[in-house]
Amino acid sequence: MASMTTAFTSHLSSKIKTPFLDNQSSFHVTPSRIQLTRSSSPNTHITMSSSSSSSSSSYDLSSFKFEPIKESIVSREMTRRYMMDMITYADTDVVVVGAGSAGLSCAYEMSKNPNINIAIIEQSVSPGGGAWLGGQLFSAMVVRKPAHIFLDELGVEYDEQDTYVVIKHAALFTSTIMSKLLAKPNVKLFNAVAAEDLIVKEGKVAGVVTNWALVSMNHDTQSCMDPNVMEAKIVVSSCGHDGPFGATGVKRLKSIGMIDSVPGMKALDMNTAEDAIVRLTREIVPGMIVTGMEVAEIDGAPRMGPTFGAMMISGQKAAHLALKALGQPNAIDGTWKDMESIHPELILAAVESAETADA
Repeated sequence: MASMTTAFTSHLSSKIKTPFLDNQSSFHVTPSRIQLTRSSSPNTHITMSSSSSSSSSSYDLSSFKFEPIKESIVSREMTRRYMMDMITYADTDVVVVGAGSAGLSCAYEMSKNPNINIAIIEQSVSPGGGAWLGGQLFSAMVVRKPAHIFLDELGVEYDEQDTYVVIKHAALFTSTIMSKLLAKPNVKLFNAVAAEDLIVKEGKVAGVVTNWALVSMNHDTQSCMDPNVMEAKIVVSSCGHDGPFGATGVKRLKSIGMIDSVPGMKALDMNTAEDAIVRLTREIVPGMIVTGMEVAEIDGAPRMGPTFGAMMISGQKAAHLALKALGQPNAIDGTWKDMESIHPELILAAVESAETADA
C-alpha cells in the first residue's frame, strides 16, 4: 500500500521550523524540494542548484539582472506548447469537466496510473472551484474523518479533532493538490475553457465540445463562433451544483433525453449528504461518470454545506470507476491487488481496507 504521511496536528506545531529567506539563510532548489541551509553571511545571497545541472549558479539581489529575450520567443514558446497540448489531448483517455475539489481529486487519483492521459476542462481562469475558502468566505476547511487519510497522502497539515480535522486555510488543500497534479506528465489543465456540449455516439458519451469560456459567455453578443472538440473514452462531469456553469453535464443529458430529470439538491443535511454523494457517484450513462455536488443535483440529495470530505472521496471513487471502465487496475473491483507490486500507488488512499463504497 502506498505510504501515508503522518498527520500534522495542532499539538505538534511546536516543532522547530527553519526560517525561510531570513538574513542568515540561503536556499538550494532541486526538482523535488527546497532545502534550507544556514549561512554565516549577513547578505541576502541566494544559491540555486538542480540535479539537472552539474554546476550551481548564484545571484545577488542587490545587482540582479535577467538574461535578455526576444518578445517573439515568449509568444512562440507559449503558443507551440499550447497547440501541442491541444493536438495531444484532442483524443484522450479521460476528460474531467470542472476543476473543483471533486474534479481535482478525481484527476489526481487517476494520474497515479501513468498509462492514462487526463485532460481537465475548467471554465474559470482560476481552477479550484469553491475550495479556496470554507463556508461564508471564511478561511478554514473542515474535513470529516476518515477522509483525512487523503490529506495525509497529500501531506496537507491540519488540526485534528475527534471526528474531523480542520485545515487552517482551504487554499492550502487546493494549492497542494494542484501542484502535485499539474506536475504529472499525463495531465493537462485547460483553464478558461468551457465544455459547451457533449459528443454522443450510439448512446454513449464520447467526449466534449469546447470553446473559450469568454466566447461561451458571449454567443448572444457576437455572430456565430463555432467550438472545438475533444474526444475521450470516459468523461467525468464534476461541474458542481446549479449555477452559471453548474451541473451543466447532467442538465445537458436531460435536454437530449439521456436521463429523465434533474430534480436539484435538497436542503442542507451534512451527515446524510456526504455519505450520499460518495454512494451515488457513478457512471450515470454509458461513457459519463458524475462526481461531487453534481451528484446531488441529479439525485435530489441534500447539500452538505461547508464540509469537503465528500468532494475528495467522491472524486477518488469517480477516478476508480473510470479506471474500471478503461480496463485498468482499480479499487472498485479489487483488481488493484493484482497490480500492487507494480503500481502500489493505485490503492485508494482514503480506504484503509479493501472495502470501497458501493458503485
